[in-house]
Amino acid sequence: MTAPDAPATLAGLLATALTGLTATGSDSPRADAEALLAHVLARPRSFLRAWPEAPVAPEAAARFLTLLERRMHGEPVAYLSGRRGFWTLELEVTPATLIPRPETELLVELALARLPDGRDLRVADLGTGSGAIALALAAERPRIEVTATDASPDALTIARANAARLGLDNLRFAAGDWCAALEGRYALIASNPPYLAEDDPHLGRGDLRFEPRRALAAGADGLADLRRIVDQAAAHLEADGWLLLEHGHDQGEAVPALLAAAGYRAVACVPDLGGRPRVSLAQAPA
Repeated sequence: MTAPDAPATLAGLLATALTGLTATGSDSPRADAEALLAHVLARPRSFLRAWPEAPVAPEAAARFLTLLERRMHGEPVAYLSGRRGFWTLELEVTPATLIPRPETELLVELALARLPDGRDLRVADLGTGSGAIALALAAERPRIEVTATDASPDALTIARANAARLGLDNLRFAAGDWCAALEGRYALIASNPPYLAEDDPHLGRGDLRFEPRRALAAGADGLADLRRIVDQAAAHLEADGWLLLEHGHDQGEAVPALLAAAGYRAVACVPDLGGRPRVSLAQAPA
């Protein structure tokens, strides 16, 4: 797309974006357009609505239209802006990490309910990616020590940068596959691991096309990494410690069955706001 020579207006650029995004099948054209324009202008989205006739300099309009074209080809807004909100935090994200999603906030809620405030506890987040889960827990429980692990050095770089920018110092980051980097025992281990089957058609649609496949897919049935975590985590949990796992909506029976078969206690599966199975949790085997 070509930027106008004269200053465009906010309303004019948004109208152009809405037309293009709607034509290319965006599920949320207005939200996408506003997020990108607000990012380019370093302004809140409320500014766009309050001052629709405000002029936009040609160079800013050009940047916006470049991002818009990339979005029309499917690139996720979070990668285009480099930011994604999660819990109460604003996180840096890149194509090296999954894009944090609202459904994962359920995992944070369930973890916090099992981490009394004001206690010195050890917690682990496996496959931390951008650090979303680990940072949310560290922010809400300043006295806990959170170990955030990931097999991807690039993801750990992003997670460390997020922690530094947010001023959170009650975390340590360790490179390793699932429990390999853990030391000692923990009051709680949480993870949002890959849980899609390798041939899941969703991998070729929407934002998932651009996200790291290794962080999405896990074997023929999507359970390969969940099985490994269930098998490994027991050795790293305190006697009454908790394991919390996010998974697919169609794995609400399979994951609790894995936990029960491995001897975990108090096994349960909690649905998300849409009523779909989302997080399975259990206490360490006796």
